[in-house]
Amino acid sequence: MTQDREALIYLIAGEPSGDLLASRLMRALREKTGGKVRFAGVGGETMIENGFESLFDSSELAVMGVAEVIPSIPRIMARIRQTVDDIVAKKPDVVITVDSWSFSARVNKGLRSLNTGIPQIHYVAPQVWAWKKKRAKTCGRYIDRLMALLPYEAKYFEPYGLKVDFVGHPVVEGGAAKGNRATFRKAAGLSDQMKLLCILPGSRRSETKYLLPVYKEVVACLAKKYPDMHIVIPTVMTVEKTVREAVSDWALPVHVITGEANRYDAFAACDAALAASGTVALELAMAKVPYAIAYKMNPLSSWLARKLVKIKYVNLINILADRGIVKEYLLENCTTDNLTAEVIKLLDDETYRTAVVSDAFNVLKSLGADDPVSPSQKAAEVVFDVIEKA
Repeated sequence: MTQDREALIYLIAGEPSGDLLASRLMRALREKTGGKVRFAGVGGETMIENGFESLFDSSELAVMGVAEVIPSIPRIMARIRQTVDDIVAKKPDVVITVDSWSFSARVNKGLRSLNTGIPQIHYVAPQVWAWKKKRAKTCGRYIDRLMALLPYEAKYFEPYGLKVDFVGHPVVEGGAAKGNRATFRKAAGLSDQMKLLCILPGSRRSETKYLLPVYKEVVACLAKKYPDMHIVIPTVMTVEKTVREAVSDWALPVHVITGEANRYDAFAACDAALAASGTVALELAMAKVPYAIAYKMNPLSSWLARKLVKIKYVNLINILADRGIVKEYLLENCTTDNLTAEVIKLLDDETYRTAVVSDAFNVLKSLGADDPVSPSQKAAEVVFDVIEKA
């Protein structure tokens, strides 16, 4: 690529976590090129806020669990073909698929079969250390470069000839630790003494379907002990309508919010949190919020998860520490009684909440929290290295 023309970067982010990651990469690429870069592809609301035009609504791809995925297969396959055709027509300098390996793999496979010669990068290594180890070999066949978030992931992919770059986890460069407590509490009409619980029911419809009813029961129990408590639920476009409808009759006042800045202000303002596992759990650790993980899914998907997933923990904080710093209430253990008792402990036991906050934050240092170069900046360097060598 010559320096006197704009690079065309094709980005594909099929879920909210990937959308946020890709939006930060977009900013880093613009900074690196002085704005001489263009973007195309598939993205979500955060990318769109940053000037991205998505080929189609990426929320169509945010499905999880066997029972939920199967009915969506025809639509998803059509989107894969549409995406591959669009890439061939636009002839970008590089294609970057972000997370969502099930969709990303099929797009990359389609491109490989056409011998386009367009470099293919995947951002966020599939969690082959947890399940589906064969995906490491698949990655080696379908992509040219892998950008990993975790320091130990390279060893799973390099045996298949794939170059892996550890760039660090994006949570360390986000604004999760920079929220404004006073701003949020004033806007919500909360005094400094009133309890505020943050609830994060996931970004997929399949997650909110099973988690929101449990959370409703937990809130009803908490209302008896903390009648002045408020609830804040940061959500995303894919499930916002579902969330708003579900919380309309909860026992405590609920503030449903959207947007990254509002989410971080809510983290600063809240006293504790319950979250579906994922990137948001790391953001809570970065914001020094005491929290617990709660997760339920379709019974068939639950059965398969027990058979296929062979790890002690699902929360990355616990995985990296190899101990249960943050409590995890999964599947049949995700009950009203368990969650209610944990929230009360997080709120009232000062020694316990301090230990959770301190230990979780210390784990983040292994993900690049002390590095002056951000993960997105490192990822941008990799992208242009690939382009220059193409």
